Amino acid sequence: MSTTTSSSLSLWSQRLLAAALLGGQVMLHLLKGKIHRRNTIDQMAAVGPESLLIALLTAGFVGMVFTIQVAREFINLGAANVVGGVLALSLTRELGPVLTAVIVTGRVGSAFAAEIGTMQVTEQIDALLMLRTDPIDYLVIPRVLACCLMLPILTIMCLVTGVLGGLLIATTMYGISQSVFLESVRNFLGLWDICSAAIKAFVFGGLIAVIGTSWGLTTTGGAKGVGQSTTTAVVTALLAIFIVNFFMTWLMFQGTGSSVLKGL
Repeated sequence: MSTTTSSSLSLWSQRLLAAALLGGQVMLHLLKGKIHRRNTIDQMAAVGPESLLIALLTAGFVGMVFTIQVAREFINLGAANVVGGVLALSLTRELGPVLTAVIVTGRVGSAFAAEIGTMQVTEQIDALLMLRTDPIDYLVIPRVLACCLMLPILTIMCLVTGVLGGLLIATTMYGISQSVFLESVRNFLGLWDICSAAIKAFVFGGLIAVIGTSWGLTTTGGAKGVGQSTTTAVVTALLAIFIVNFFMTWLMFQGTGSSVLKGL
């Protein structure tokens, strides 16, 4: 049992190192301008528009649930006028980027690992190399660019949807006026909050794409190996997102904040 666990951990570490190396190769290839435009556009459609509905539904319901939990407590404290601002800050700084990345990981990151893993075990990657086509240029970079470009857009759209979901609950269930709610959102949110959400989403997009494609390229063992790669790619990407999010938040929001004081 301990031998099996040690072997799995060793294999996971090797694949994580391979993903880090692949990330470095992607940056080098991008600096050389090696971009397959048609593949990139196809992948952007798969990451963005095809993920939009589920991302917006999730954001809308998260905004509604968060408003219920916040409003029922804040109204008792006589602070109903800050409900919108607290929701907007939470969605923008943390919930929006992270939840959108989680959804894209489950829908797109797993697909990357499965698709490229299948190509690897059926020797289609070898066929590309025989045709003198670099798999990094043809398969990896379009997916990395698609995730890095589309995730910030999805995140901003999710932020708007989450705030609208909160507004619906605040006005219909707790009698908070629309103008008070939106004024609170406007007073609490700053430009840096929106920028930080976009930066986080950009980084998360790169993590999802690099981990998904790297796990696909290192797949072995036929159909069973493809299934294992898909599962571990999703778990690894989620773990990476949560860890990187902690360090990015720590770097971006050091010291004590003043957003609430400015909004009061």
